[in-house]
Amino acid sequence: MTRRRENRGRLTPSVYLAYLVCLALALAALGLQRLAATRPEMVERDYSTTVFPVIGQTLSRLFGWLPFSMAEALVWVSPLVAAAWIIGGVRAARRLGWWRAVGRRLAGLLAILCLVYFGFVAFWGMNYSRRPFAAIAGLPTRPGSVDELTALCRDLISRTNALRLKVPEDANGVMKLSDSIEGTLRRATLGYARAATLYPVLGGRYSAPKGVRASDLWSYTGIEGVYFPFTGEANVNIAMPPSAIPAAATHEMAHQRGFAREDEANYLGYLACRLHPDADFQYSGYLSALVNVLNALHPYVKPDVYKQLVQTIGPGVRRDLAFENAFWAKHEGPVADVSDKVNDTYLKANMQRDGVQSYGRMVDLLLAEYRAEAGKGKRKKG
Repeated sequence: MTRRRENRGRLTPSVYLAYLVCLALALAALGLQRLAATRPEMVERDYSTTVFPVIGQTLSRLFGWLPFSMAEALVWVSPLVAAAWIIGGVRAARRLGWWRAVGRRLAGLLAILCLVYFGFVAFWGMNYSRRPFAAIAGLPTRPGSVDELTALCRDLISRTNALRLKVPEDANGVMKLSDSIEGTLRRATLGYARAATLYPVLGGRYSAPKGVRASDLWSYTGIEGVYFPFTGEANVNIAMPPSAIPAAATHEMAHQRGFAREDEANYLGYLACRLHPDADFQYSGYLSALVNVLNALHPYVKPDVYKQLVQTIGPGVRRDLAFENAFWAKHEGPVADVSDKVNDTYLKANMQRDGVQSYGRMVDLLLAEYRAEAGKGKRKKG
């Protein structure tokens, strides 16, 4: 009886082995991630176009049939799990003593984090090191002159103005979607179906994006959408202004298809919207592209030139942009600041050295597309 009391609370060899396996998996994932950063061709050939599509599409189909986001459900359940974990730790401390109980809990938490990190790298994270989409699509990117960027901006303004006349608006003169949020998210797949005819790497059977039910609260983080690699779900903030929702949905669907870099997901979201058969998607895509180009152009042109460009933006587009700006201004605060810092750290940890600044590189792809289509004489409106 005395020996049992002495041994009670000690970790068994099998538990020690489990902890070591978890740690070994995390170290292996870290080493593989570092190696992958120097081998984009290998990642593209041996993971992004072979292993990942199987993982991503399987998870997407497995959880896609659910009428809610499993990722969001896990967020709501996590406080309950954390509370149960703390209560269990207090009870263990009464039996084993505080130091031993805390040590066990920390060891278990570390093992879980190691498994999560390994799963993230294996299920999706390797895609950060794949070949750039520009190389896959044969779009040579290079810095553009101010004149070239201005010409692209004028072109996008013209297209955005034309498309704005084709979309419905509410009593306040703000753009609205042509059907419900659920219908809009279901229609998002149509753009990628067309994009896949140009770039087969964008194809595949993935579930439609899902709206986050707590989007009103989520808006205070400043986040428009999130891809959750453990369920294959593209999650969208549906509290945003309607003009932003299609572009946000197709952005997350780019992540769903294995394009992890934010700048590329921005471009692919625009591309899927541009090729979409419905005007509300087309408009949302062109509006997001226009905002990116305007932001990129602003530091390089004289204020009067920039003002003249902005004045050519149609009144409907201006109302939509003002509505978007007012929405995000209302949700600014410490939560959004922390979220931005977390997102910046996450991007840098995955070899995106520019952090949140990498979002601006979408303009390079837009310029490359503009040059290619202008050279072929195919730059048509609409």
